[in-house]
Amino acid sequence: MTWRATILTLFPEMFPGPLGVSLAGKALASGLWALEARDIRTSATARHRSVDDTPAGGGPGMVLRADVLAAAIDAADTVEARPEDRPRLLMSPRGRPLTQSRVMELAAGPGPLIVCGRFEGIDERVIAARGLEEVSIGDYVLSGGEIAAMALIDACVRLLPGVMGKQASGADESFSEGLLEYPQYTRPQAFEGHTIPEVLTSGDHAKVAAWRRQEAEKLTQKRRPDLWAARIKPPKSKS
Repeated sequence: MTWRATILTLFPEMFPGPLGVSLAGKALASGLWALEARDIRTSATARHRSVDDTPAGGGPGMVLRADVLAAAIDAADTVEARPEDRPRLLMSPRGRPLTQSRVMELAAGPGPLIVCGRFEGIDERVIAARGLEEVSIGDYVLSGGEIAAMALIDACVRLLPGVMGKQASGADESFSEGLLEYPQYTRPQAFEGHTIPEVLTSGDHAKVAAWRRQEAEKLTQKRRPDLWAARIKPPKSKS
């Protein structure tokens, strides 16, 4: 079964966007994965196809209506066509942070349905009624969920079989083992007074591997102490 991403958005013209070029674009063109962007407005039944309304209780902005969004989800993810393990995601700054391990889980599945919110958000009731998993790509707010959805999809697509030239190229990347990636170098040997570390040109694969591990650990401790703390945290003892 082809890995498929279904996007629910008010701006389907934003897709494929960056997903149509480079590795993801080539894989999309060759059929290694599929992308469907659906317009939420097609599920609106009001005279002017309105999809939002004012927040209950007052406040600024508008909120996506539960009935419209639920209808859009149901139309895109029919019972007959939906794999049982297909996740339904909502890109949201209040969601659980996206991690490489979660990306690997999503890439191993059938592909997600992703809801891209706008305005002040979406009606809370549809989140529960349609089992949406809220996912965040960082502690900041975007104008909508489309860019976040693209980031999530790109992270997944590059892990699909046949997308990357060398499957091993994804094994030593940042977060693959809870560490940031080690520094990379290439020609020329000397650049503005700086040279490639001798160990990398020694031909000793064991020494190269040890150096890369050491550098990855140093970078992680310095730049992401939260990751390092989680890595060295002792396992809970069984009572």
